[in-house]
Amino acid sequence: MSRNLFDPENFVQPSQAPGLSQENPMAVRYTVKGEAYARQGTMVAWRGALSFERQGQGVGNFLKRAMTGEGLSLMTAKGEGEVWFASDAAHCFVVDVDDQHGLTVNGKNILCFDASLRYDITTVEGAGMVGGGLFNCTFGGTGRLALTSAGVPLVLPVTPDAPVYVDTDAVVAWSPQLRTSLHRSQGIGSMLKGGSGEAVQLKLEGEGVAVVNPGEPKPHQASA
Repeated sequence: MSRNLFDPENFVQPSQAPGLSQENPMAVRYTVKGEAYARQGTMVAWRGALSFERQGQGVGNFLKRAMTGEGLSLMTAKGEGEVWFASDAAHCFVVDVDDQHGLTVNGKNILCFDASLRYDITTVEGAGMVGGGLFNCTFGGTGRLALTSAGVPLVLPVTPDAPVYVDTDAVVAWSPQLRTSLHRSQGIGSMLKGGSGEAVQLKLEGEGVAVVNPGEPKPHQASA
């Protein structure tokens, strides 16, 4: 079946309510009436009476950035209008957070979130053993956030008698009450996504869930 780009179903419809909503599988819309936060570089379009500002890391967060080689570079959208966010055609998911159900998200998978949410930048113990990907942000309070995954993610239950081991490049998010550590496996590195030789995985223990990325966006090709 052929599809026309300008078929009615492809047009963005008027916003029904303020806040964060799913636009399509690879984009979200934030109808701003006040303030919203997003990872820098993820805004693809906007309209309305809005202003945008970069957010500073802060002294403590700057130190964490120096240790991990990464940082959560945020921007704020202030005023009244609509903003669309996406990231390299990755799948986007909206998550409701409350005081009973927080979430820890890998920094590179954060898209945008409500200003009402609390967030704390953390690192996994022993993160210096490997490269990037273990810098994360733990969200609490009440509100919504959007995250990305290069494909439809796996949501794996974690129980006290069945810890989960996740490729450090594949982990998207996990329940903040889970205990995290780095685990070395001998001889299975070449069997993991992108692995070779000695492998290091993120070990998650306790009661909760782990969200795992099934793929990764293809790197941009340099133009000839």
